[in-house]
Amino acid sequence: MKCRHCGGEHFAPFLDLGTAPPSNSYLAAAELAKPELWYPLVIRVCRDCLLVQTEDFAGRETFFSENYAYFSSFSQSWLTHAELYVADMASRFGLGPQSHVVEIAANDGYLLQYVKARGIGCLGVEPTKSTATAARARGIEVVEEFFGMALADKLAGQGKQADLMAANNVLAHVPDINDFVSGFTRLLKPDGVATFEFPHILNMIAENQFDTAYHEHFSYLSLLAVSRIFAANGLRVFDVEKTPWHGGSLRIFACRAASAAHALSANVAAVLEEERGAGLDRAETYALMQQGALQVRDAFMDFLIDARRKGLRVVAYGAAAKGNTLLNFSGVKSDLIAAVADKNPAKQGQFMPGSRIRIVDEEALMALRPERVVILPWNLKGEIMRQLSSIRDWGGKFVTAVPTLTVHD
Repeated sequence: MKCRHCGGEHFAPFLDLGTAPPSNSYLAAAELAKPELWYPLVIRVCRDCLLVQTEDFAGRETFFSENYAYFSSFSQSWLTHAELYVADMASRFGLGPQSHVVEIAANDGYLLQYVKARGIGCLGVEPTKSTATAARARGIEVVEEFFGMALADKLAGQGKQADLMAANNVLAHVPDINDFVSGFTRLLKPDGVATFEFPHILNMIAENQFDTAYHEHFSYLSLLAVSRIFAANGLRVFDVEKTPWHGGSLRIFACRAASAAHALSANVAAVLEEERGAGLDRAETYALMQQGALQVRDAFMDFLIDARRKGLRVVAYGAAAKGNTLLNFSGVKSDLIAAVADKNPAKQGQFMPGSRIRIVDEEALMALRPERVVILPWNLKGEIMRQLSSIRDWGGKFVTAVPTLTVHD
């Protein structure tokens, strides 16, 4: 194994979650009679550049297929976040009809719909056919390819350089992180801005968020590591903000290294100092994650077995990738969780990878009248608890497993 950024070969342990199928590879009923491909899910930290990364056992096309099932627009709170982002960026950087915005990993057009509504020219880059088709249905131009230097050069040659490039929850999803970041340097206008949002590994460790580890996440990011990667590939970080999304994320603002248009914010030094204070500049700190994952697994299984003994019907909500990590690491099957409900019609009627628990709609969940509902995407627990509040009519309660097993009254 070589580091995907610096090429180093010296690693320290971070997480070993055994083996699992790809987290977004949902199964049709006809596939239940066939075997699944499971891959080791092992994550290490490079001692040389501190990039935390998953060992490679399959190419990105295995994890991001044309039937990719994650659609951003099914979370109303995430849509609100996207709309506010567009308003903030338009105000801060003076974006208008003369501007051009490019979003990398545009998904189903959840964000660019708000750019388009403001009369700002925009382009989405999205390699998965299922979500790209949904974005086009919103009237958004989409290039259906993986992003990197080659595509950036092609788009720049077509006069599509950007005043603003957005990359939400994608920096962790790229196997060749140097090629990906270099693409921003090439596609930005000389004084253009790129923003990147990603879950902060500081929160992942502090809040025991081991279930955010899955094969589609090739990297787990700190500002310490990202600053080095950007500098090596022609970008300069000039600001950073914290957001509550996905258990605590960073929004990084970057520009071309040669640009003098964007002053360095004190926020950058503050976050770097916070990371050093938490020991993220020492590879040994990362090894502490494994014990926390084992504790969550054991508590979750104890809860499910106890519920079965007491005759309590348990279902789950949210056929999310993090849920698949938790279920498969814990060894949960349909004898412990009867069904998983999800708003996404593309997932309904299918089965969770590995655990093979059936995915149903919300109406079917309510018909089961469960005594316990396990919220798998715990980052959306407030939204989901409001959405399913009527389970309390028959004494139902919500449960989250991360960071610790909690039954919510």
